[in-house]
Amino acid sequence: MNTYELLIQVVPGCDMAGVVVAVGSATSRFEVGDEVYGNIQNFDDLGKLKQLGTLAEFTVVEESSVAKKPENISFEQAASLPLAVQTAVEGFKTAGFEEGQTVFIVGGAGGVGTLAIQLARQVYGASKVVATTSTSKVEFVRSLGAHEVVDYTKTKYEEVEGKYDLLYDTIGDSSNSFVVAKEGAPIIDITWPPSNPRAVYSSLTASGSVLEKLKPYLESGKLRAVIDPTGPYHFADVVEAFRYLETGRARGKVVISPFPS
Repeated sequence: MNTYELLIQVVPGCDMAGVVVAVGSATSRFEVGDEVYGNIQNFDDLGKLKQLGTLAEFTVVEESSVAKKPENISFEQAASLPLAVQTAVEGFKTAGFEEGQTVFIVGGAGGVGTLAIQLARQVYGASKVVATTSTSKVEFVRSLGAHEVVDYTKTKYEEVEGKYDLLYDTIGDSSNSFVVAKEGAPIIDITWPPSNPRAVYSSLTASGSVLEKLKPYLESGKLRAVIDPTGPYHFADVVEAFRYLETGRARGKVVISPFPS
């Protein structure tokens, strides 16, 4: 056996959606039968419950990490949201983004990017939202609410017209994309470490309260989950799902479900 081989099996996954089957004695917000969703990977809770393990039929979570699922979305749609939308929200909060400002989003077709576009338009009141993507996804990104879409295979950052109040980089390219930001404007990079020393790293707050605040937007359809059209994948196809995710071609979120609809 290789000295460095892991001896402990790890069940991956931090996003989840499901039905409550049991509650602890101190639980006050949920009851058996409630439909909930959330992200269990809360590093502020280290030493408490597990941080991974949602690719399973059952999992245990802190009640503070989950929220009631909006009735108008499926379990698969709900499971696609928590980590990505919490990350997207945190970026705008970290930047101190204000209504009426402009934002340039790098990576508009990804899990975080698809939600950042919608949040900018529907929640934060951006006056102009511009996002990058590849040729085949231009119309898709525009359909999410981007005022303009930059095809990065045809247009360089230096060729982009205008400067923006916020550069929101979701793919770790801030060492190049920074040129579209106004002088002194915040540069948010959600990859660690940021490739630009001027960029501010933004992670997420894994809390059910973030999801609860977005419930009206999900119920009204102003904010929608985006699941890659190749899914949802069945539990039996987990390896295939991860292989596809590693190609970097996913549109929105790759979802795995024990009972894909």
